[in-house]
Amino acid sequence: MIDVTFLGTSGMVPTKERNLSAVFLKFKGNGILFDCGEGTQRQMKIAGIPLTDVTHICLTHWHGDHVLGLPGLIQSLGSNNPNATLHIFGPTGTRQRVQAMFDFVDFDVRVNLKVTDVANGQFHDDEDFTLTSATMKHGVPCVGYSFLEKDRRRIDTDKTKKLGIPDGPLLGKLQQGETITFNGKPIRSDDVTYLVKGKKIVYITDTTITQNAYTLAEDADLLICESSYASNLADKAEEYSHITAKDAGLLASKASVKKLALTHFSARYKNTQEIEEDARTVFDNVVCANDFMRISL
Repeated sequence: MIDVTFLGTSGMVPTKERNLSAVFLKFKGNGILFDCGEGTQRQMKIAGIPLTDVTHICLTHWHGDHVLGLPGLIQSLGSNNPNATLHIFGPTGTRQRVQAMFDFVDFDVRVNLKVTDVANGQFHDDEDFTLTSATMKHGVPCVGYSFLEKDRRRIDTDKTKKLGIPDGPLLGKLQQGETITFNGKPIRSDDVTYLVKGKKIVYITDTTITQNAYTLAEDADLLICESSYASNLADKAEEYSHITAKDAGLLASKASVKKLALTHFSARYKNTQEIEEDARTVFDNVVCANDFMRISL
């Protein structure tokens, strides 16, 4: 199960109802935080997410509304778990900016920080998931991210019971894709298992539409995409290198996305009805996120 929690859904400034950008993805023993706007650790406390759950932070870019929560979160994490390892990823210049942040703020770095600049391509790969980034267009170095759960092999219990294979190590080997011998006969994994396709979650914010956005979002089960303005303010969106709701819907449609969740709304909107209706003119399965909304896949 993959759980996605929206911790901040406002644009450049917070409102009474919306904090600054942050989305938390929980998968097995990993907690991936996409952006870390001011107040993110407080939002996590309200949402019931322990700070120690954060293992990876993926920053899209270094505008303040996406990163100003980082120093406080690192400091609190170090106080709660000084032996933790925290991976921080971001666009070109991130390693330098993290160091500059520590030069500016006086506190002990008690966690084991591993900071990596990313651009185009896969940058994390383990037995459970991969992370991929792609450069976006926002006037400053900016990247979008893709989380891809690896396919899982499941036992077809009807078939194994019919063959009489007992629970235990033999089933484990089959689930690992191995061929076993049972009652003197070889049994191939493919004969008694099936693959469950892994889920794909994509996070894109603060950019104009680029080919990289289409490529990154392709076939996503969930696309989390900014929607600072409705399409009647397309000129303003272009001026500040943002995506309109309609453009986000077109992106989701052309990239064959299953579900679109819009976020990063301009504070000018008192509610998101106009935003959602704008996106729905071109893509139906869309929801406007609010703070603390959760989506499970």
